[in-house]
Formats: sequence, structure tokens, C-alpha cells
Amino acid sequence: MTHDHDTPLLGVHHVALIGSDYARSRAFYTEVLGLRVLDENYRAARDSWKLDLALPDGSQLELFSFPHAPPRPSRPEAQGLRHLAFRVAALEPMIARLAAADVACEAIRTDEYTGRRFTFFADPDGLPLELYEIPAEGG
Repeated sequence: MTHDHDTPLLGVHHVALIGSDYARSRAFYTEVLGLRVLDENYRAARDSWKLDLALPDGSQLELFSFPHAPPRPSRPEAQGLRHLAFRVAALEPMIARLAAADVACEAIRTDEYTGRRFTFFADPDGLPLELYEIPAEGG
């Protein structure tokens, strides 16, 4: 049996996403969600963009574009990545930010096991994204 202190894994470095419309996805992740651009490269041989985005905790998102990428089924539940959850200190400010960009969020729910509040929304390609509230210490 493996214990937490035995694993060489230190955390999630990045999550890679493929968008159907690079400019639309780029605007969503940088302007609507507010992620900081670390690097952006166009690879002519693959006719592909790669955008590296930073989250405040040091983790990253990689946004790719590929010509004629097939859609990935996400609903009903399919095998593979179920959704991507972002940690927030408070749900309401981010929900308001999303609403201002015409991005709808589902009703706020409470995790029956942790008591934490959360909601789901989708990126421009329908990828399920979650906001998971973990208030700041003392808050």
C-alpha cells in the first residue's frame, strides 16, 4: 500500500485542452476566466497553436488548436476526463464575471461529503468546467 509521503508526484503541472476555434477559446480562457499568458507559439508544420496559461497556484493550462480535431463526447457521462475544476475563494464573484460574459452557470450545489459549494459551466466547446469554493483561511 502506498502512503502520501511515498509518492514522487508533487501536483498537477498542467492540463491540456484542444479548442475548435482557437481565437474564441483563447479569449474565453484569458479574458473571461482571466488566466495569464505565459507563452504562445504557432507550429506551422502542424498548423497548430499552443498557448500556455498560468493559474495563481503555479499550475497551468495548455490550449491547443488542431485542424479538423474531432469533437469529444462529454454528456452523457463518457470515459476519460470528466470535468476540470477551478478552486475559488468565493463563488459569487466568479459567477458574476461569467454572467457578464454571457456564460451561464448551473445552480449552486453543496458537496454532500465536504460541505463545500460548487457550480458547473462550460467553455466555448462545451467542456464541463467547475468552480469549487474553498474560502481563504479565517474567512
